[in-house]
Amino acid sequence: MSGICDGLTPGPGTAEGQVWDHRDVPRFMVGCDDDEQDMDQVEAGIKSDMFREEELEDDDESPSERQVVVGICAMMKKSTSKPMTQILERLCKFDYIDVVIFPEEVILEEPVEKWPLCDCLISFHSKGFPLDKAVEYAKLRNPLLINDLNMQYFIQDRREVYRILQEEGIDLPQCNLVEGEDHVEVNGEVFHKPFVEKPVCAEDHNVYIYYPTSAGGGSQRLFRKIGSRSSVYSPESSVRKTGSYIYEEFMPTDGTDVKVYTVGPDYAHAEARKSPALDGKVERDSEGKEIRYPVMLTAMEKLVARKVCLAFKQTVCGFDLLRANGHSYVCDVNGFSFVKNSMKYYDDCAKVLGNMVMRELAPQLHIPWSIPMEAEDIPIVPTTSGTMMELRCVIAIIRHGDRTPKQKMKMEVRHPLFFELFEKHGGYKSGKLKLKKPKQLQEVLDIARLLLVELGQHNDCEIEEKKSKLEQLKTVLEMYGHFSGINRKVQLTYLRNGQPKASSEEEESKKDGPSLLLVLKWGGELTPAGRVQAEELGRAFRCMYPGGQGDYAGFPGCGLLRLHSTYRHDLKIYASDEGRVQMTAAAFAKGLLALEGELTPILVQMVKSANMNGLLDSDRDSLTGCQQKVKARLHEIMQKDQDFTAEDYEKLAPTGSPSLVNSMKIIQNPVKTCDKVYALIQSLTSQIRKRLEDPKSADLQLYHSETLELMLQRWSKLERDFRMKNGRYDISKIPDIYDCIKYDTQHNASLGLEDTLELFRLSRALADIVIPQEYGISKSEKLDIAQAYCVPLMKKIQLDLQRTHEDEAVNKLHPLYSRGVMSPGRHVRTRLYFTSESHVHSLLSTFRYGGLLDEEKDQQWKQAMDYLSAVTELNYMTQIVIMLYEDNNKVRERFHVELHFSPGVKGCEDEENVPLGFGFRPASSENEDKKPDQGSLEDLSEDQPDQSLPFSEPINVLRKSPMIRNRKTGSMEVPAHSVCTSHFLSSCSMSCVPVSTAGFEGCSMVPSIYPLETLHNLLSLKQVEEFLSRVCESSGEAHTKTMKASLYGVSVSLVYQEIRTKISQIHIY
Repeated sequence: MSGICDGLTPGPGTAEGQVWDHRDVPRFMVGCDDDEQDMDQVEAGIKSDMFREEELEDDDESPSERQVVVGICAMMKKSTSKPMTQILERLCKFDYIDVVIFPEEVILEEPVEKWPLCDCLISFHSKGFPLDKAVEYAKLRNPLLINDLNMQYFIQDRREVYRILQEEGIDLPQCNLVEGEDHVEVNGEVFHKPFVEKPVCAEDHNVYIYYPTSAGGGSQRLFRKIGSRSSVYSPESSVRKTGSYIYEEFMPTDGTDVKVYTVGPDYAHAEARKSPALDGKVERDSEGKEIRYPVMLTAMEKLVARKVCLAFKQTVCGFDLLRANGHSYVCDVNGFSFVKNSMKYYDDCAKVLGNMVMRELAPQLHIPWSIPMEAEDIPIVPTTSGTMMELRCVIAIIRHGDRTPKQKMKMEVRHPLFFELFEKHGGYKSGKLKLKKPKQLQEVLDIARLLLVELGQHNDCEIEEKKSKLEQLKTVLEMYGHFSGINRKVQLTYLRNGQPKASSEEEESKKDGPSLLLVLKWGGELTPAGRVQAEELGRAFRCMYPGGQGDYAGFPGCGLLRLHSTYRHDLKIYASDEGRVQMTAAAFAKGLLALEGELTPILVQMVKSANMNGLLDSDRDSLTGCQQKVKARLHEIMQKDQDFTAEDYEKLAPTGSPSLVNSMKIIQNPVKTCDKVYALIQSLTSQIRKRLEDPKSADLQLYHSETLELMLQRWSKLERDFRMKNGRYDISKIPDIYDCIKYDTQHNASLGLEDTLELFRLSRALADIVIPQEYGISKSEKLDIAQAYCVPLMKKIQLDLQRTHEDEAVNKLHPLYSRGVMSPGRHVRTRLYFTSESHVHSLLSTFRYGGLLDEEKDQQWKQAMDYLSAVTELNYMTQIVIMLYEDNNKVRERFHVELHFSPGVKGCEDEENVPLGFGFRPASSENEDKKPDQGSLEDLSEDQPDQSLPFSEPINVLRKSPMIRNRKTGSMEVPAHSVCTSHFLSSCSMSCVPVSTAGFEGCSMVPSIYPLETLHNLLSLKQVEEFLSRVCESSGEAHTKTMKASLYGVSVSLVYQEIRTKISQIHIY
């Protein structure tokens, strides 16, 4: 629980602005005891002569002004550690700061009168350190102390630590004692096991946890990490009899501990690790480092961090938090502690300390240093009219990244075992059930196996499920040898009157009564390319936040990082329950916040699953009445074996969308085109079979570890399913065909299969009709279906846009504890929603057809609608972004809303006819000749642009991308090749770039992402709120009626089903 631990993630903190001295060689050195000085001169304050002349001569750039000398007085192991070295290198980049490290032999052997001189002292206790001498030195020289030395005596005694915490009103576990068999007793009060026993000495990390006999007894013994262990279990149940200990109740924390690191009262970095009390095994990543989980502190935890820092008078201070039962408890204060392996933390720590030192000492030493203005403290941007507004809220709805092809199998089931499973897991409550957990999938597999055995033994038994479907169900569930919710799931939907039949043959065989629609889904995993796309987009997304000159100049998205690090960025990330969506959100968060390490810890700590309230999840297999009608009409039109007529164009593209019309012109005759597609699929499967017969292809590995056998399986399934037994084509398979050929064209092009580009061209033309039109053909249908999908999300967006919200205080500084931050109450709220294609289509349809603006009266909106009509596909990483600004100079109409859109990832082929928008915030070009205001994004573009990356003329903001820098600025070096997917590059930049997929088999090309295009930037908040209210209210009444009817049907059918199940069971047995 105690001790310094590795850190993999950047913390939420930074300092005020300061001037950096960009020198290649930092000025810090080891002080020597042979520097002869006259003590009278020392007392007179002539300290700069401390350094040897030859050392100063090496520094040609040394200024003539007086330098501030920062002394490091600690044991050599600490003063030369990697975190200390990294921070000191950055500290020396201040114009007026030099650093001197006290040699360990001087500290241990020489009197304090012979110790090096300094103006500021960083000194801290560790094993073997003579704290008494350090205190004596501080009294003699009176330097500025970063960490108070006398308080470090108290930190070594846990009793004193707890006393100080109690005096400050900080929650801590109860401390108690006197031993019984299964309890301890203190002052007559009994406390039962489990409890924690800690040595009074804080340097002793041998902490024991004692378990009750009912749980098996014994104890878990924690210690400093040794290799990959941090604790062991012991059968010993008795407390230790020698030594001094404190006792406290055991706090269950779900297996994680939170480590908090302060650098001054206004900065705190927090991360979680696997609790050493869990099993003693240290979790390490692929590089052997202990796994860290980034943690967002609550408002109360931020106040606790401030209190701990001030109460113990330790500027740099680490302490341990336990989160249990909805509360946070401080269980240990470690004193001077650095985060390890976090470049962002090193940057921040040096900046905080450097500013602190200069603010205190520059006036005393007559150094011409002034506190830089905090220009980026409030995120201000120029508006389209040339005035200034403050960014208050960013809302983004984003589709997931590149994935493996999704595969799906539907079957109607009526066997009692399926109904029992449906009831067991609460399916009758809503009429739907989603099974993802290993135990649940195992139950489905057991049923499939049982029914197949019965079918094999008794051909005449009454099992209505098709044998071929049951075999496929069994085969898919047995894949990989283990279950994972990320790559497989089963959905069951209650059908009161059974599944509607498509053909007359099926109508004859249809049975009355309820049934369950079983949908098995597999595949659809986020690829390595998808992870790169999401992380790069997150990195580019930072650049939408204004500010960042000064401290962070040259670092992309510095305005956001400053907001986030000073507690004024209120960020929440939501994702649907699909694995690919959640991993996309985690990768995006990694890029957005400059995090380090694996995606899984980021996912666990930072991404909220929204599947409890239907916010981002939807079941496309449960179609509304409108969707069923639209789908039937779509199938009818696409089954005509003739060229499209004018009437067909009117029926299929009543909105006149250019993308639809162009696709229809390519197709001409839908059946003939389907014939060609089917023939091309047959050719493709034939080629794959021949490859399999070739011995040279035996061990061929395709992208993302796929084999030729698996590739053949998915194409063979499409070949079987696309053309039905009656000779007609199943139009619903067109999206799957396009999905597969798009994947293979991009990732498996090295196979050199013939005619894949033709199959891609034709299937894309078909998909460009089928996919968008499944969400409605006419405007009214599109709006009706959109409301069925995304009303909960629209209601949430409406709440996000409001100035105040019930959880707003969670990520703001308390005004009583906000000294040092000029605008503690001002914050930017960011809400990120990661979801699938259905929600993106639906939300865009709502904005397009819900009556937000009148195209006839608003020219900008008409241009935006024309642009959206020309967009053929809402590809991976499609974004809809809403930005809210506040004009503090106005009383009425203070809030201004901008709506932006990007169609996501670029295709690697056939991009000549891409529709061009009007750029990101294009109207701000009228301010092009004006000097950029402090805090503007345009301030980030002072360096020379990279001439190899052309920018489209309408784009003014970020004309010179700050991401294209190669100047060494500590850890902030961003190589130019890392910005291949820059959010603000024009559409004429390269479409695909190679990506390293270390840790994954195969390699691929990662397409870049289209820049954001502004749809409208003159909306008022009132307009948007009224629009969202109107859309949500119009859908509410119809939705309520539908739900009541559905629930009534389920309730009535439940009684019927119970009777039917009993009859069936009697029949079976």
